[in-house]
Amino acid sequence: MVPDAEVTDNAEASRYEVRVDGELAGYAEYELHDDRIVFTHTVVKDEYEGQGVGSTLARAVLDDVRSDATRRVVPRCKFIRGWIGKHPEYDDLVHPKR
Repeated sequence: MVPDAEVTDNAEASRYEVRVDGELAGYAEYELHDDRIVFTHTVVKDEYEGQGVGSTLARAVLDDVRSDATRRVVPRCKFIRGWIGKHPEYDDLVHPKR
């Protein structure tokens, strides 16, 4: 986790955003469907690379999906898919027809 990082759902833009010290550091774009949330693209700005910002974002968005309990994840985004692959405790969130 990154100190002073805040992750919020910007529903109007269909993306979760991570801010570090108030500055936009990255985001994870998504599409909502009835029973799933499809993560399509994740970006971490160059100046925040290698600082754990992407992992902080991934964990927060997946924890948010878990708290909702009405949707499952379709990780089309290579970053989110890879992060889940390294953290099997999130496997149960992946939509079975992925």
